[in-house]
Order: sequence, then C-alpha cells, then structure tokens
Amino acid sequence: MSCPHLDSVGTSMPYPANSQLSACFQALSNSLYIKKIAHNALTRLYDNPGGLDVCLQCFNGGCTAERQHSLLHNAVWSHPLALNIRRTRKTIDRDEPPAKITKLAIAAETEEDRYNTVLGVKCIECQQELDIANPKIAPIVDGILKAHTFSRKEEVKAWEQELTSCEHILTMQQHPSRKIEQGDLGHCSGCDLRENLWLCLECGNLGCGRKQMGGVDGNSHALGHANESGHGVAVKLGSITPEGTADIYCYRCDEERIDDQLGEHLAHWGIILAERQKTEKSLTEMQIEQNLKWDFSMTTEDGHELKPVFGSGLTGLKNLGNSCYLASIIQCLFDMPSFQERYYGPNRDLPIVQEPAADLETQLRKIADGLLSGRYSEPDNSVTSGEVAYQRGLAPSMFKHLIGRGHEEFSTMRQQDAFELFQHLFKLISRSPHNGQKDPTAEFRFVLEQRLQCLGCHKVRYSSNEQDNIFLDVPLVKLDAGSEGAETANAYKSVTLKECLDNFTAPEKVELTCSSCGSKAGFTKQSLFKTFPNVLAVNARKMAVVNWVPIKLDVPVIVPDEPFLLDSYLSKGLQPSEELLPEELENQAPAFVPDAAAVAQLEAMGFPRNRAEKALHATGNSDANAAMEWLFAHLDDADIDAPLDLGAGSRGAGTADPEKIEMLGAMGFGAPQAKKALKETGGDVERAVEWLFSHPDDQGIMEDEGSGDAADATQKEAAGSAALPAQFQLQSIVCHKGTSIHAGHYVAFIRKSVEGKDTPTWVLFNDEKVVEAHDVEEMRKFAYVYFFKRA
Repeated sequence: MSCPHLDSVGTSMPYPANSQLSACFQALSNSLYIKKIAHNALTRLYDNPGGLDVCLQCFNGGCTAERQHSLLHNAVWSHPLALNIRRTRKTIDRDEPPAKITKLAIAAETEEDRYNTVLGVKCIECQQELDIANPKIAPIVDGILKAHTFSRKEEVKAWEQELTSCEHILTMQQHPSRKIEQGDLGHCSGCDLRENLWLCLECGNLGCGRKQMGGVDGNSHALGHANESGHGVAVKLGSITPEGTADIYCYRCDEERIDDQLGEHLAHWGIILAERQKTEKSLTEMQIEQNLKWDFSMTTEDGHELKPVFGSGLTGLKNLGNSCYLASIIQCLFDMPSFQERYYGPNRDLPIVQEPAADLETQLRKIADGLLSGRYSEPDNSVTSGEVAYQRGLAPSMFKHLIGRGHEEFSTMRQQDAFELFQHLFKLISRSPHNGQKDPTAEFRFVLEQRLQCLGCHKVRYSSNEQDNIFLDVPLVKLDAGSEGAETANAYKSVTLKECLDNFTAPEKVELTCSSCGSKAGFTKQSLFKTFPNVLAVNARKMAVVNWVPIKLDVPVIVPDEPFLLDSYLSKGLQPSEELLPEELENQAPAFVPDAAAVAQLEAMGFPRNRAEKALHATGNSDANAAMEWLFAHLDDADIDAPLDLGAGSRGAGTADPEKIEMLGAMGFGAPQAKKALKETGGDVERAVEWLFSHPDDQGIMEDEGSGDAADATQKEAAGSAALPAQFQLQSIVCHKGTSIHAGHYVAFIRKSVEGKDTPTWVLFNDEKVVEAHDVEEMRKFAYVYFFKRA
C-alpha cells in the first residue's frame, strides 16, 4: 500500500511525491531550522515506550503517550510525516576508576554513550511505517540527529576555561638574577610556611598564597608583597611541571594567566624546568575538585541518605550545565498559587501556535504541567544497585533558550545570578498577553512610599512606586578571631530579618538643597510600605567589593519559621500637621551640591574639579570610587571638560521626554525610575543608564499627589493591600554556595505537603534531586532569595 503523502518523492521508491515534503527538504537546507530542532525536542519524552515524534516538516516534537500531542499537531497543521525516536538507557559499568581530570570543562558524553536508540519514520494519517533509508528521507533524519550533536558541542565550548597572557607578563622586567632556595630550605619570606609558595617572577620574592579550599594553608604574603611592591606576576612553585605548565597569577589583573616564556623567566632565578616535579595541586585541579563538591549535603547528620519524595509538585529539573540558578527560581515560582492557577490546567489544551518553542505562554504552561502534574516524578530505575534512586528530572532546555534569547547573559551556559533571573522573568511575563486571565506577577506587587522632609523648613514630599521585590542590605560585622561563632577567619555576626527591615525603612540623610527655602541642611528620606503584596520577594544582599570584584559573603540572617507581622512598616501617609512642598517647586530638581570629601579625593587623584563634579553628578553623588569608574569610562567624551549643565535637569519629572522614557523602558527600567534618572542626569540617556545601575534601590519618581496625573492614577486599583494585620510566613528560599553569584551552586527549599506527613514539611530541590530536607534552620540563615506568603 502506497502513501499519498510521498507522491513523487523519487523513482527509487514506489511512492509518488508531495509538495509538503518538498517544502521540508527546502527548510532542511536552512541552518536556522536545523538549530531549532535541538530546542523543539523534549528529552524526557524519548524514554516513554512510544518515544517522541519529530515532525519532518516543521521539526516540532510531540509525545505519543496518553495525551498524543503528535496526533494533535498533525490534526491542526496537516503535517503527517514524523521521525519516531525511542531509546532505552544503557547499563553503565562503574567498576573502572574515573578518568583523571585535567581541565575545567564538561566531558562531552554523547547520546551513544548513554542510550540505545531506535529510529523509525511513519505517516500518521496512513498509519504506516516508511523506509528510513530512502534517499529523500535520510537527509532529514541525519540533519535532526546531527543538530543535537552541534548543540552539545556548543555547551562544552561555552564551559571551557581559556587562559591568556597579559601586558604585565609581556612587559615584565626581571631584577638581577640569583638562585632561589627551594625544597627544605625554601619558605615564605613573611612566615614559616613551606607549601603553597608563590615566586614573584619580577624580583624573586617567595610568599605564601591565600588559604585555599581543601585545607591548603596560606597567609596571603604573596598578595601582600604584590600590593606593596607593585609587582604583578607570580608562579606557584609546587605546580611547575617539566612540560612547562604551572599556575601563573597576575595580581594586577587579579586573574590566572599563562606565560609563554615561563622557562626563561624561571631560569633567571635558577629554576630549570626539566628538573622540576609537580608536588601540589594546581588551581584548576582544586577548582574542579571543589566544583564537583558544590552540592548541598544529601545526607543526615548520622550519615544516612536523605529520603527522596515523589508526587504532584515534587518534580526535579535536570541541570543543563550550570542552570541551577534557573531551576531554583522556577521551583519557587511554580509553588505559588498565582502561577499554578495561571499556567497549570490539566484539562486545558495548549495554545495553537505554529512555533511552540518561541511562544512564552506555551513554554510556561509546559513547565507548569511538568512540575505540578506528578507525571514525571518517579524514581530513576536505571541506577545501579546501592545508589539512591532519585528522579531523572525534566530538562527545561526549550524554556531556557526562549527566555535567554537575545540576552547577553541568560543566553549563555555560564552560571548567572538567580535573583536577576527572577527580575528578567517577571519582566517577560508581565509584558506578555494574558487574554483575560490574571497576571501571576500581580500577587508580588505592592506600593512603596518614599517620604522626603527638608531639615530646614520641615516641608515634606511624598512619592510612591509600584514594585515586586525589595533589596535588603545585610549589615556586615566581622567576628573577632576566637570569639563565639567565629569558626572561620571570615566569620560574620548573625543578624535578624527584623534588623534588616529596620535598616531598610530607617530614615537617612541625603545631601540636597531645598528648592523651597534654600536650606543646604539636606533632607531625610524614608521608605515604608504603602501596601503589602500577597507574596513578598526579598533579595538579601551580602556583598563586599574586593579588588573591584563583588564577593558574596556568608552572613547568617535569622528568619522566623512561624508567621510574623509587618504592621510596623506600613506608612501613615501625609499627616495633618505636615506641610507639602509648594506644587510649583516640587517638580524642580534640587540644586546639586557635590560631596566635598569625594571631590577632594578625586582632585587628589589628579582629576580637575569640573570633571570631579560632573562624575559625582552622573553617579548620584555617592562616592569617589563610583565617580572614578565613571571618569575612566568617559575620558574620551567630547564634553568631558564642559561645565556641568543642570538646565535640562530642572524640568519637572512629568515633562521628561516620553521617547527617552520609552528607550529606558525597553531596557527593563520602570517609568518612575527612568524619570528620576533623566532628571538627575540632565536628560542624557547614556548617563541615565549608568545612574540607574549605580542606584538599583532608588524607586524613582511617581506623579505628585494632588496633580492631575496623580488623580488619574488613583482610579487604577493600587497593587497590594494595606489591610492589617499584615502577617507573613516564609514559604520558600533560594540558597547559594560559593563566593560569587556567578559560580557555585543554587538550590531551593520549599514548604510542601508530602504524603505521610500531617503538616507541610521542608523539601530540598537540588536540581533533579527532590528530598525531605534536614537542618533547614541552619540553611535558612544563608539564604540568598526569600519568598514570604501573606497568611
């Protein structure tokens, strides 16, 4: 029996061919279509008994299981031809010792290494198998299979660590040569340490390195020498090999480097490469070793494995290679009722769109179904005897590709900041159509009110801004060595959530000149809640800047497990005894008075006063370091020496150029923030962007109360609720291990209903591993993102 959909395909087959298949061949020649395949196949479905059908015309993947999305795809789009892919997991022999790790990269394990795969081509309408070897079908199948290989190669390439040389190595002038004492005679010039020694290639000084993970001792005397002498390049003696490899570090770049003339530079100090023997782990080896340990403990205190849990809402997400930041945020969001109600509908069909992989609604609905249905929450039966049968997890590759498309950071395979992803997702979701359904991010929104009061005339101004999260700066107080709780050299005093909220809502002084009374005494500024959300998202910022690099610190924040009240943080609004700043003056920008101390610092660095004032104005008059960075970035500006012009900034906030506000809005900034930034920078968009990045907490300018625009705004229902009591309870947290937000590992702890438990219990979502959590109180102290639900 012939298939009419293959009419006139070729003379080698008894089937005539069809124009739809011809279109498929043409599409195949376009590399964009081939690359799309990797994102249109849901890996988890390959392993169902019926496998996965990949459409041979548009390359969308559809299941053959109980919901039969493959049949639905054909019924809607009339694409009957499909490649069926079925696979089974291979049994892996783990008796052999693991291969030695030599570089910081992902081993490119292939599909052939892990699975036995069976392929077949069929016509859904004719219900018959077709010849997969046919010369007009085979190229399509080959293109589909190769697309996955290309995707995998790109992932590995994105992870490879590439080291380069630098100007400090290339221009290094070595001091007069001498023989460096090594072995038993060699020790640090600042202490008695004889390991973890770094040789300054410029002057020959021996200094111990920083204390390293894995118990390697060090007092940072090599770093101290570099800071005092200005010498930048050092080599770790114990890492030198006869082949000429070694750990090279440039302290001036604060980066690992390579030295193409290492042999000559070492010979200058009497060290011959051929005679060297590597005696210590290299930085890369220690980093890889530590990366393999970047995991939250999966055992109890007595050494027993944590119990895996399965069921609805207990599905793990497979790590795509550093995607734990995405998995942790997704798990917390889809635990919230607003996301479940909006995107999870077991009896609702997915949207009918030509390209599901590019449709945010489809991908969010698919993520919700995968996580909440419980369909994929089952033990991995392919594990070897003695191993814990965790889940295999869903791979959110299509979703990750879609939300990261066109984004400089989220489109890469590198680790990203989980809270930045939260903000990016909310921007995408809030701007997407909801077709009469409630925006799930609305439950997170509230109004924060800012009160400014002149210290001279005591007149006030109120402004408000709608937002969906808050940043809490965590006080950094180092514990003295040997004091209680100081288990490490860099231990910090614990603080309570209440202390952080008290600091967030406390009045602070700002240096501004009052446009009403002319007083230069400044203003007090205070932010309080005008309304509360149903879900309060909090980012606990525990950061310090070391050598211009932001470092994450482990500062314990004590958060109550029981419900608590936020009533005291509700704003009382304008009081009868308060007098507002005159309306005609409120819209004028206060006169700019540069910080005298910061100006003096910049002048001491050699910058002219005019440039110093301009830099401070552009960076919000914050501090000399931020202004210095701005100056270095704008030294080539044509108007760098022009007098500071505040004329454009004196326009009212409401008269800001709408086109410029729209430009900043396209970058993700809200209109109130855009207005404030343009007002502070004289309407210069480029400077406004820099101002916004240097003032992430500034909520911007809403329209003045009493103005016509404000009256119109009151007609719109305000976000959140001011009803009291405002009782909240911790629902989920995202924890992070590592010294940088761009490295380490993220996991989520969520309060869940688990079968066999009478009350909700804490569950740990560690990528695809979903287990009953233990020691949650301790982990809660070191959380990075908190989600509190209003009780």
